[in-house]
Amino acid sequence: MSTETQSAPLTLAEKVWQQHLVRRGEDGQPDLLYIDLHLIHEVTSPQAFEGLRLADRPLRRVDLTIGTEDHNTPTEDIFSTIADQTSRKQIEALRSNTEEFGVRLHPLGDDEQGIVHVVGPQLGLTMPGMTVVCGDSHTSTHGAFGSLAMGIGTSEVEHVMATQTLPLTPFKTMSIRVDGHLRPGVSSKDIILAVIAKIGTGGGQGYVLEYRGTAIEELSMEARMTICNMSIEAGARAGMIAPDETTFDYVKGRPHAPEGELWDQAVEHWRSLRTDDDAVFDAEVVIDADTLEPFVTWGTNPGQGVSLSGEVPDPEDFTDDSAKAAAQRALTYMDLTPGTPLKEVPVDVVFLGSCTNSRIEDLRLAAEVVRGRTKAPNVEMMVVPGSQKVRLQAQEEGLDQIFKDFGADWRFAGCSMCLGMNPDQLAPGQRCASTSNRNFEGRQGKGGRTHLVSPVVAAATAVRGTLSAPSDLEPVSV
Repeated sequence: MSTETQSAPLTLAEKVWQQHLVRRGEDGQPDLLYIDLHLIHEVTSPQAFEGLRLADRPLRRVDLTIGTEDHNTPTEDIFSTIADQTSRKQIEALRSNTEEFGVRLHPLGDDEQGIVHVVGPQLGLTMPGMTVVCGDSHTSTHGAFGSLAMGIGTSEVEHVMATQTLPLTPFKTMSIRVDGHLRPGVSSKDIILAVIAKIGTGGGQGYVLEYRGTAIEELSMEARMTICNMSIEAGARAGMIAPDETTFDYVKGRPHAPEGELWDQAVEHWRSLRTDDDAVFDAEVVIDADTLEPFVTWGTNPGQGVSLSGEVPDPEDFTDDSAKAAAQRALTYMDLTPGTPLKEVPVDVVFLGSCTNSRIEDLRLAAEVVRGRTKAPNVEMMVVPGSQKVRLQAQEEGLDQIFKDFGADWRFAGCSMCLGMNPDQLAPGQRCASTSNRNFEGRQGKGGRTHLVSPVVAAATAVRGTLSAPSDLEPVSV
């Protein structure tokens, strides 16, 4: 990232970096940045709290720290004792630690409980131009607001708790320009899967990605969050989108948003958070939105993806030896045969949820696909709202009944089947069409096979029983 003066043309990421610079690093040392918001959950916070306790340190800014329970939480029956001992202990540790240090917590049963990256934006805690950190890699989600948001490790969590700062080496910047217009049935999830397929899971390493272009500007805030959420799957440190009227409309009126004159002042500042015309990125990538189709992953990393209308690739078609070997290993694990049309691949489970695609907009889109239709008999479908607030709103709109009538399982809020840290797991050999963000071996359960898809593809897949797009469905009879 540039270390030039403020008068030089800057990218969005460089502007936010400079505005939070506490101390410039010298002799190869990292810079020190001030942190505006620290989000915590039960998995990565216990060791950090214990570090404070052993050092006899207070938590520096209790008012800028907020916790919620999400990773280990059950989603079927949240009112019974958590069966898994490790999960139960982590939840109990978060509750006792937040009480001891005075941190605000949204536990199971609370109206604001949910996945940390859904809760922050819905409360208006996430705002443009902020620095946001959390002991979770998908903190990049919050970059959709024009904030510099990143996941951090346990030792860094403790550092932020103790000092409200974080030492960081400046990043490089990459422009991801997506021009054109998305066709019906194509979503932000397809954009980011296409980006990762193009640059690879290591293509963004060392970079902050800024998503730009007409197709990005036309997206809703929830769709933008999906894109920034998966920046980490390209190896990037963070993903960002410049704030605009869509951003301001989303933030305005939320519980922690500025009001009155303070709102006007905030918006005036937020409008300046755009990459300068003459600013230079370290790298640039261009995607044509007009040509995008629904995407699906076929392998065991998010970069192994192709258009849903295509076929399972043949490892022999890869020119790079390491890519060829990786493809062969992936197909063996996924139990797929090269040349098989992807729309003929049957699935056992459909998962609609995760911090990538569990917001009210995602549920609405999926519900519209399954409305009036019958679920394939060979498929289980699990619908897990990203937060209790989203769940309640969906129930007010009748979305829960649409899913139940379809035959889906309507759950409480949490990370759920995105990762194998709670009861919601695939059985060995089960194949899942998942709206989550990772398809690694065993990610959703030991031996489970995961295909990453958008909410509407997940819904259409649940109807047909094979990987499908909404355009593959017969019209609903009236």
